[in-house]
Amino acid sequence: MNTVLIVGGGAAGMLAGIAAAMKGSTVHIFEKNEKLGKKVFITGKGRCNVTNACDTEELFGNVVTNAKFLYSSFYGFTNFDMMDLLEKLGCPLKTERGNRVFPASDKSSDVIRVLNQRLMDLGVTIHYRAEVKKLLIENGSITGLLVNSGGKKVRFTGDSVIVACGGYSYPLTGSTGDGYELSKEAGHTVTPISPALVPFVVEEPVVKELQGLSLRNVEATVLKGKKTIYREFGEMLFTHYGVSGPVLLSASSYAAKELKKGPLTLSIDLKPALTEEQLDTRLLRDFEEAINKQFKNSLNHLYPAKLVPVMIDRSQISPEKKVNEITKEERQKIIQITKAFTLTLSGLRAYNEAIITQGGVSVKEVNPSTMESKLVPGLYFAGEVLDLDAVTGGYNLQIAWSTGWAAGNAAGEEKFQG
Repeated sequence: MNTVLIVGGGAAGMLAGIAAAMKGSTVHIFEKNEKLGKKVFITGKGRCNVTNACDTEELFGNVVTNAKFLYSSFYGFTNFDMMDLLEKLGCPLKTERGNRVFPASDKSSDVIRVLNQRLMDLGVTIHYRAEVKKLLIENGSITGLLVNSGGKKVRFTGDSVIVACGGYSYPLTGSTGDGYELSKEAGHTVTPISPALVPFVVEEPVVKELQGLSLRNVEATVLKGKKTIYREFGEMLFTHYGVSGPVLLSASSYAAKELKKGPLTLSIDLKPALTEEQLDTRLLRDFEEAINKQFKNSLNHLYPAKLVPVMIDRSQISPEKKVNEITKEERQKIIQITKAFTLTLSGLRAYNEAIITQGGVSVKEVNPSTMESKLVPGLYFAGEVLDLDAVTGGYNLQIAWSTGWAAGNAAGEEKFQG
């Protein structure tokens, strides 16, 4: 009987296990934690944004790195296939804003529970607290694994091995980059690694004054000189070290490589729904209502309270100046800093705050239909260990589900084709 050994019991590993076992293979999952899906458990703030209910075709536009590579796997096991699987296994789902899909219970544990139960029902053996130390390769083909289990090194033989042990993000969940080392030892190229979907560090100390301020419906643009690297509407948050929130987490995936070369500019349009002319009209109306007040007391309708002193400072208009004395040029300055509130992005926060890792096993060395290594027959890859990543919204988990399914399917039937 065909034996499939899977390194890692996260999203990709669990799906690979189910797919391989459904093909009739004997399946072993080696998980270094005491339970499966530890990282799945904390995704979506513990609610687990399972996937996105957009048209399958739209998935590709949300993938940042190597979208074309995912064509076969996304269509081989779609976002709707994943939703269907979970509901059939007894985990009802709901769809929220932005087509984000969550378990109806809002509990990530329900997703893990039904997948775990399916693995049990299919007779998959799960080895907990089992750390894979080495891929066993003989005559250029995979033959098994060397595993550290219970303080002993044990050899497991198998017809195929699926490496699905994640990246570096959230290292407390066991994602410590083991998959990259195993892959390198097998002769694979690992592209440069970076935290992604991670908050930015900002140079200007003004962010400390704005700490905790959340802004909705802003347009964030990341620039390298005059070149736009990223632009999107959404929600953002100021922190004591910089900026975060959905729109900026997604921006980090596009900016990570450029940031390694030097600082970038973040330009925030605080009023994207208004043109400069409309904003001027709005300002004139607000000033009319506060005609005898000082400038510092005239902006409460336009900005959140925390932002007012910062905008006054940036406008270079005296806070005590009477509103009826403000010139047209000074109004233009207010409009300018409202439509382009700029900050300097100097870096990214660490892996322990990153949702995913950017970079990984080069997809040029992997068959996109089967996830099998082009260098070592019988070796497969799935999930975050590969050089694949996407923006927030359930897309990264879908990459894990789809590549896991493809790898499990191919490994599961490998020996039946002879």
